[in-house]
Amino acid sequence: MKSGLAHSMIDFINQAWTPYHAVEEASKRLLQAGYQHITEKGAWDVQPGGKYFFTRNYSTIVAFAVGEKFQPGNGFYMIGAHTDSPCLKTKPVTKGSKAGYQMVNVQPYGGGLWHTWFDRDLGIAGRVLVRGVAADGTNCMVHRLVKIDRPILRVPMLAIHLQKDLYTDGFKPNLQNNLAPVLATAAKAALGLDSADAPATGEAAKHHASLLDLVAKEAGCSAADIVDFELSLCDVQPGQIGGIKDEFVFIGRLDNLAMSFMALQSLIDTTCDGALVDETGVRSIALFDHEEIGSSSAQGAGGPVMRDTITRVARALSGGEGDAIERSMRASFLVSADMAHALHPNYADKHDGEHQPRFHEGLVLKHNASQRYATNAVSASLFREVARRRGIPCQEFCVRNDMPCGSTIGPILSSLLGCRTVDCGVPMLSMHSIREMCGTDDIDIGYNHFVAFFEEISKLDATFDVDSLPPPELRGTLDDMPCDHTAHPPREAPHPGLAKPSS
Repeated sequence: MKSGLAHSMIDFINQAWTPYHAVEEASKRLLQAGYQHITEKGAWDVQPGGKYFFTRNYSTIVAFAVGEKFQPGNGFYMIGAHTDSPCLKTKPVTKGSKAGYQMVNVQPYGGGLWHTWFDRDLGIAGRVLVRGVAADGTNCMVHRLVKIDRPILRVPMLAIHLQKDLYTDGFKPNLQNNLAPVLATAAKAALGLDSADAPATGEAAKHHASLLDLVAKEAGCSAADIVDFELSLCDVQPGQIGGIKDEFVFIGRLDNLAMSFMALQSLIDTTCDGALVDETGVRSIALFDHEEIGSSSAQGAGGPVMRDTITRVARALSGGEGDAIERSMRASFLVSADMAHALHPNYADKHDGEHQPRFHEGLVLKHNASQRYATNAVSASLFREVARRRGIPCQEFCVRNDMPCGSTIGPILSSLLGCRTVDCGVPMLSMHSIREMCGTDDIDIGYNHFVAFFEEISKLDATFDVDSLPPPELRGTLDDMPCDHTAHPPREAPHPGLAKPSS
């Protein structure tokens, strides 16, 4: 089993400032591992033993490897995670000004701990659409990724002297008025400008010239060639190993790039060097965008991405069998991988007393009777068993009864696909903060659990199917056991004066 993967994960997350960069980094690694890039607009020539991946919106990526012993109707064994994290995104018109400062208009994305974004050194990254010229000389438009990893923005905190009630009333910033980052002072920004310069028009009028020029430089184009962009603010401080025993990871976007990294690396490592020779299913990962805002989008888990994938692959491999697609979906198994809440030493009462996930003790299986998580006894048992066979630990989590429960892509995909699903994740602290924290050992444990899942699940799954079991032996009569399973008093004869009701 592998160890020491925390450094590799940090390298991955340091590159993946946005979902676009996460997909870019994953694509590079898949290509290096021999995966073939396909597109949803093109025809798919999928063969047993083949390895493929595609992207949607360049913010969601799906990769799959077909077992050489795949038969029509066999299942997909999937790990699903997400590429997005709570952050501040730019508005369509970024240009703003307040009290002699140039400001950047931003909007919150997801449920971030926004107070942690104050007094941080912020860069900017994302996707830029640029005018270009195609090889045949016609005009075209291309997208380019940019990443400005120096501190050009900051959201300054108000001094304690000017908010004396901070400790009594708490810090409650107004997200419209108090969360705008400072780009420059108006006086400094005006230096070097010619008073005779014509005012900006069109797209340029929506943004500060200094910001637009910097984005254009990073994109390798002129400011005039920028058509539009989608940018996110990011903490420029890179991730690192910490703690006196070097047992912690300190970094942003752990939720959920840590799980994305483990899913990606485990798929790559279990589909190389003849690993698919005896595989009867399809090993797959899907890293979705928009989980933090509900997944309801074309590229989110609530969209048709995964159903489209299974449908096209099953159809291509079925040779025309009419119900192969439906059988494949029903035979499939999904691991919904999203970070979990570790027991917090300063807030231990926030956890149920018997469900307290801890660092270094394995993936956390998440349970909720109201289906906020999709785990049930069958899916949990199968997922635990693949780990048990290799001596890999895991833990259980169930939220307190007096607290609301979060959710994941698990219930969404489970209901869309009709497949068995287990929700799990690496335990972490400071979830949705600009800087998060997890244990280094748990990266290794989670990766090895995913490797065990890919390598063991198809064989284990073939031994157990609750819907194919013979019906239970029934004894007695309805009088002996009423349908509500409660004891009824003996039936009495009707009163002589009561007439039998007519039919």
